Amino acid sequence: MTLHGADGAGGADALLTVLELLARQAPPAHFDALLDEARLTGPGGAELDRLERAVALAGEVNAGREQDARREAGLATLTDTARDLTLSYDLDSLLRVITRRARRLLGLDLAYVTLRGPHGACYVHTTEGSRTGQAGGPRIAPGLRIAEGYGLGGAVQSHGEAVWTADYLADERFAPSGSLDAGVHAPAFDEAAEAALRAENLHAIMAAPLRSGDTVIGVLHGADRRVRHHTGEEIGLLTALADLAALAVEKAGLLDRTRAEVSELERDSSRVRTSLTRMRHVSEAHGRIMNLVLAGGDLGSVAKAAADALDATVMIRDQGGRCLATAGDIPGLVEEAVAKASLDAHARRRPVLADDDTWVAPVIAGSEDLGGLVIRAAGGLTGEDERLLELAAQSVAFLLLMRRSTAVAEGPVRDELLDDLIADPPHAPQQIAQRARRLGVDLRRPHVLVLARPEGGEQGRAVVWASSYAYRLSGLKTVQGGCIVLLLPGIDASAAARAVADELSPLLGHPVSVAAAGPGQSPDGVARMHQEAGRCLDAMSALGGTGSAASVQDLGFLGLLLSDDNDVDGFVEAAIGPVLDYDAERFTDLTHTLEAYFASGGSPTNAAEALHVHPNTVSRRLERIGELLGPEWQKPGQVLEVQLALRLQRTREVLARGRAAADPGRPAPGPPERSV
Repeated sequence: MTLHGADGAGGADALLTVLELLARQAPPAHFDALLDEARLTGPGGAELDRLERAVALAGEVNAGREQDARREAGLATLTDTARDLTLSYDLDSLLRVITRRARRLLGLDLAYVTLRGPHGACYVHTTEGSRTGQAGGPRIAPGLRIAEGYGLGGAVQSHGEAVWTADYLADERFAPSGSLDAGVHAPAFDEAAEAALRAENLHAIMAAPLRSGDTVIGVLHGADRRVRHHTGEEIGLLTALADLAALAVEKAGLLDRTRAEVSELERDSSRVRTSLTRMRHVSEAHGRIMNLVLAGGDLGSVAKAAADALDATVMIRDQGGRCLATAGDIPGLVEEAVAKASLDAHARRRPVLADDDTWVAPVIAGSEDLGGLVIRAAGGLTGEDERLLELAAQSVAFLLLMRRSTAVAEGPVRDELLDDLIADPPHAPQQIAQRARRLGVDLRRPHVLVLARPEGGEQGRAVVWASSYAYRLSGLKTVQGGCIVLLLPGIDASAAARAVADELSPLLGHPVSVAAAGPGQSPDGVARMHQEAGRCLDAMSALGGTGSAASVQDLGFLGLLLSDDNDVDGFVEAAIGPVLDYDAERFTDLTHTLEAYFASGGSPTNAAEALHVHPNTVSRRLERIGELLGPEWQKPGQVLEVQLALRLQRTREVLARGRAAADPGRPAPGPPERSV
């Protein structure tokens, strides 16, 4: 680690030492020692500045490695827990595994599960990390009864969503006189439970619901004996573990019910064998589907496995109703009935019958709607089949979350690429193109840029959606100035804006303003499209269009002013192109008639006098113009664009004559021949 020399070679040796330490994944102390030695014996000045910058960058690389390691550990824990769930029906052991893994994965001092009793109160079922305390003293232990509505668990029971606090002992929301939000009564107070929490000296606590359908049957708690601010990723991992814990509770209940049936029907061996066979079929089928997911199977193979197990046709759809994968055809599908059943299924959090032989099952992760399964079973579904359908939907949700995690893992690199594309001044085009190719993005293909601004609410959920959306469409995403920026393949900016709004607004539950520009076909045009989309978004806000979706082209002549390339030809063609073409092909003078009509204040009689023709001739010409431009050409919005296009066309003709006069060899264009 010793530095040699005081010249440039010595600085290069020091930088090489940093790379060697980084390759060996040396601890931070080694980098600090290298800096200390350089400050004492090194050359100082610019060489020392470069070394300090190299050490800082190495620290960022190590931080990125640690973040990736945490993400991989979280996915591995969820995968291992899901695999355990397919192998065992022992509720106590499964809940112990979940609390132990929650504690280790999230670095918690204490993790425990409470289950709801028959009269509303909850009971601590499983703990990991509880203090033993004095004999008979209060502590969080199995059997501890907790009053209905008390603390974080009560808030979860009431809201059905995860709740957390950085310092429970100082959080006034959970005091006897506190309130979680407006309209929610103060939480109940439980003296015994409060004493146990204080005896454990718990500060930071987060709680996630265990759901069975639309009912919260328990709560998974994670706690620390210090003040700690939990991240969204930590809350998401706890919620995923809580979903697996709920599944374990449900499977244990299913086994208990099956055992009860066996005890009641043990004199009827045929019925017992049938029940056990169905139970074994559900378990084995679920195991096959989950193992397929864990082995890296795609949605098509999962749909095929579910179809084989249910003897049915299976279609996997996303939250917008688009088909992601299918096993077999479902002819005669009534979309209105499916859409209504889908809403009902997500509200109930269980499969719903759409018609005589078509079922819809929700694909849900926590409170997030990921899509649904549409099932066509000619022979109908039994109770066990419905349960298998629920398990298949959960497996699909798990696979979609794993695919999203892949998109999130690449997210920072893709974000940096788009940041550099819209940077001012722009980065080197060749370097940008190479980075894009490594990420599978072809910037030579037509692409559009979309800006989405959530109007209210938290931005975090929208950013997670945007990462998944850009990954699905082979595009790029970043966040700048409170707006989500998407660079997507395509040629229709208006359609891209509407598609983003149609998918993001229902997900967030509040309006989203979306503006788009493009298309472009080169890296150096992305910054221009970003500026145009930003001006389009500002114009929409100024015109009262907050919560709508539009592109620069949708704004008509305003879009012409907002665009950097000022496509006058395109604007004139869109506004009066059919009239100009008609005049050119038939040697008529509809364009001049339009100008006279507008100059006379919209009076056909006055226009006829100016043109020296009969009023009936003007009327016939106006009818022909209506056929060419459409029946709404005289409405305020379109008529303004027609008048502006006429002025632009006349100005272009004047300028053309001026150029011809300056160049005697070029004949000046004459007016078009008139048709009386």
